[in-house]
Amino acid sequence: MTYPECLAPLESATRPKVLLPAGATDCHCHVYMQPERYPLAEPRSYTPACATLDAYLALCKQLGLQRTVQVSASVYGFDNSLTTDVIRRLGQDRARGVAGVSPDIDAKALGQLHEDGFRGVRLSTYLKGYGGMQAMQLLAPKLRPLGWHLQIHLTHIEELPALKNELLALPVPLVFDHMGSVRGDENLQGPGFQTLLQLLTEREDCWVKISSWYRRSTLKDGSGNDMRPFAEKLVATRPDRVLFGTNWPHPNLFGRDRMPDDGLLLNRFCEWIPESTIQKSIFVDNPTKLYGFDPV
Repeated sequence: MTYPECLAPLESATRPKVLLPAGATDCHCHVYMQPERYPLAEPRSYTPACATLDAYLALCKQLGLQRTVQVSASVYGFDNSLTTDVIRRLGQDRARGVAGVSPDIDAKALGQLHEDGFRGVRLSTYLKGYGGMQAMQLLAPKLRPLGWHLQIHLTHIEELPALKNELLALPVPLVFDHMGSVRGDENLQGPGFQTLLQLLTEREDCWVKISSWYRRSTLKDGSGNDMRPFAEKLVATRPDRVLFGTNWPHPNLFGRDRMPDDGLLLNRFCEWIPESTIQKSIFVDNPTKLYGFDPV
């Protein structure tokens, strides 16, 4: 079976105008390396371009990012060996992981992943490979003893209202990818976004990543500025629960899609969220708390 092939990331990023604080963390990224060593799953949603750890580390140096949370990509299914190897190479002072796991995983296997630096499990209604929201109830009791979170990746934020009561009752922390998958042409008062705000307000262990907004923007100029009101509202609601992610190497971009420049994305984020104390919370303090990094 053939799958759409992703665009490769840019060879280099613009050097950003901003100087990030010590311990700045990229909370959402992937690497894709050596398919003969790390086989791609069947079925999957796409075939990634090669995006090596060395290329990612060069990007981090350019942007001023010092820590990373590697999200095991859906194209590897429940095989977390690539992310494990990345964490081992970088060391757990610099790296953590989010895994893809089967709902029937046992405590021993989860315990090994914890020792290897993993701190959460990703579920998706959009991508093949992880399993969808039906796995939440099976996984939550297994994750709770480890203090792990469930990372929720939605096709669309309007899935949230129907899930609200279940999400409120889950006994593990929640992390929402990509601003909950809200779209730039939607309204701040939309039921999906309002549900996300309620979850952030009513739970003390609910987090949201400001990441991949360029894919959810409906503007043709590449600015992503229609996503700014959503980012600002999330930060105004819970600045202590917001995370930043590059989403490098920007998978799920194909053909004539525009590959973003990570330096310009970082500039844009810091234009939207200019206060240095809040930037420090988002880049340093919040990921330190969620992922268990040593304090800077």
